[in-house]
Amino acid sequence: MPHRKSLGLVWRRIPQRYRLMGTKCFTCGSHFFPPRPWCPKCRRKGKIEKHKMKGRGKIHSYTIVNVPQQGFDLEVPYILAIIELLEGPKLTAEITNTEPEHVSIGMPVKMVFRKISEDGDSGIIHYGYKFEPELKE
Repeated sequence: MPHRKSLGLVWRRIPQRYRLMGTKCFTCGSHFFPPRPWCPKCRRKGKIEKHKMKGRGKIHSYTIVNVPQQGFDLEVPYILAIIELLEGPKLTAEITNTEPEHVSIGMPVKMVFRKISEDGDSGIIHYGYKFEPELKE
């Protein structure tokens, strides 16, 4: 049985993990992810509100992981990237639905909802965001 503390943490992070919810300062227009309680530019003058990110951006940097952390042994190789969202913030995410040789810096990507991991005995499945190449239509 998972600890109540870990379940509480999962529930508190649902908006940012499942909906890419960040914040926006309506005073200066800056966006933040993960959410911030105040704007580091405007300080007390800033007006911070929740903001759902569009889930689109481009690859700022990336690496191919061949030696995974524990629990991801069957996933290698996988692509871990820094994504610059259209709104400006950068975040780290896995790139999925493509091969490592097709990834490039500046490649447009979009957020997708995927299984991240699962807890063995408890059966809790953790979902979250990953990114995939955004195909031009």
